[in-house]
Formats: sequence, C-alpha cells, structure tokens
Amino acid sequence: MALPTRPLGSSGLHITTVGFGAWAIGGGGWAFSWGPQDDNVSVATMRHALELGINWIDTAAVYGLGHSEEVVGRLLRELPASERPLIFTKCGLHWDINNPMQGAERILNPASIRRECEDSLRRLDIERIDLYQFHWPNKCGTPIEDSWGEMAKLVQEGKVRAVGVSNFGVELLERCEAIRHVDSLQPPFSLINRNAGEADIPWCKNHSTGVICYSPMQSGLLTDTFAASRVARMAGDDWRRNAAEFQEPNLGRNLALRDALRPIAQRHACSVSSVAIAWTLSWPGMTGAIVGARTPAQVDGWIQAATVQLTPEDREEIASAISRTQAGSGPLRPARRASTGTSGS
Repeated sequence: MALPTRPLGSSGLHITTVGFGAWAIGGGGWAFSWGPQDDNVSVATMRHALELGINWIDTAAVYGLGHSEEVVGRLLRELPASERPLIFTKCGLHWDINNPMQGAERILNPASIRRECEDSLRRLDIERIDLYQFHWPNKCGTPIEDSWGEMAKLVQEGKVRAVGVSNFGVELLERCEAIRHVDSLQPPFSLINRNAGEADIPWCKNHSTGVICYSPMQSGLLTDTFAASRVARMAGDDWRRNAAEFQEPNLGRNLALRDALRPIAQRHACSVSSVAIAWTLSWPGMTGAIVGARTPAQVDGWIQAATVQLTPEDREEIASAISRTQAGSGPLRPARRASTGTSGS
C-alpha cells in the first residue's frame, strides 16, 4: 500500500505523512508508562503499520527505559533488509534503573550523547540511526552549542544520518542552526495543544527544517471512542491519569471538541482520529505526524489520516469548534501571509 510522502526538510529523507510512534510499546513500570504491553502484540502492530505503507518508526531510549528500542530491534531482525523502515530515536533523558518511577534527568553533555548513541545502536541492532534527536532541552548546564556540535560529529562519523530536536523553541533552534543545520523539530501539536503553530513550526518552514509532530490525537483524547469514564479504568502506572488534559474542566472541553469532528469524519468516510491527525498535517510546514498504537486495530483506526484532504470549509468548521468549546491553547489557524496585514487568532 502506497502512502503519500513528504521531504523531511533538506535532510534527504522522504517520510510518509504518518509514522509509527513507539512510546507505548515500552511497556509498564516506569514514570511515563502507558501501562502493561505484550511484546508480541507490539511487533505485530508495527508489522501491520508497515504493511499499510508506513515507512518510519519513532522511538526513544527512555521509552520503557530501553525496552521500546529493544522491541523495535526485534522487529528489524525479523524483516528483510529491503523492508526495513527508517528508524528515528532520541537521547538526553537519563533514568535511575533502581528507581524506574522517578522522572528522568535532562542531560545533554557530549560524552553522554555519544554513549547514548552507542547504546541505542546496540539495542536497535543497527549500524546507523536515520534521525537522532534531542528529547528535551538540557538541564545539566552544558551549552547547547557543545551538545549540538557533538551531534554534528555523529553525522560526520556515519553513526547517524540526520539530526533533530524535540520540544525546542525558536531561541534554541537558532543557536543550534548557527552550529549545524537542524534537520527536524519534533513538537507536541494537536487540535488541543496548538502552541507550536505560533512560532516554532513557521520558523522551521522558513529554514527548511522538517517537522514531525507528536501526540496529534492528544494521547488518545481525540479518538472516536474515548470517554470520561475511561480515565478511572486506566492502569495505575498510566501517566495520563494525572495529566491536566484528562482532568475536568479540560476533559469535558476536549471531548466536546472531539465530538464536533464527527460530522467532518462522516463527510470524509473516515474516523474522528483521522480528521484530528489530518488537521495537523494541513498546517503549513508540517512534514508528518507520529501516531502511536498498541494493537493492529488501533492502526486501522487512524491510517486514513495519511490520505484525508480537509477542505478550507472543514478547517473553518474546526476553528469555530475550537473557539466554541474553548479547548486547549494556541492559534486556531495558520497565520496568513504577512502582506495581508492579518494573522490567525
């Protein structure tokens, strides 16, 4: 099955507009777990996503404290080389293996970046990472110029093909760009969390930097069947139980926005999830969306997002629904061209 692709900035990589997010397949028992997960089901789910045409998987060292990368590595070993997807992963979050429910530290010193790269290559059982990313801005005092310079060295040595950042704002993007081109940015972006649309995504568009957003369904809120009662039934170690968007009054606003997408989904003969993801993909400068799944059926629920084309009327209907429900934060629509003298609200 062929899915549309877009160039990831000027990196030379061409990726399908939806990619597989491997956060949840890290399994349970750590600070930002989605609860227990069967590894065999995880591999079957990723296989299904690839069979439907997806050509990239996004994971991170911290997901499952190394376990997500190991499961992705198992998948890769089972696939012929010609069928292997592009592999994206991240560094910069250090965990205490003796205290897995404690949050990870944000550390981006050069020696640590290099060590983490080698660990990820080992867990994934590959010779080169296609896209290596900083997970969060540094909190250990290392200047970002030194951190980013180490990433440039990893590219020169052939250990990674392209380098990007996640959760960075324009100020840090500018500082990295002065050292070496930033191939990609990975921000949170959804109908609920629209903040990256204000400045970060436009900066990337103007600098030939690709954008792959995460949580386009707001961690499951913008799916067809999510209900308020489900929060209480989540696993005890599911991080969403305590997340602000899953608590009132935000929860009610978010689900009202989700319900407003149903007529649009009916017109396009697709799921509400697909409409929510397609909205992120319609934003100027967006390359692709990372979408998680824990079962093959969940992949089927959003795969149509890759081909749904929202009309201008659809997008205005969505903007009106955001305004009416007061869900989330950030611009309702992309800013218009500066020459018009107006901008999105």
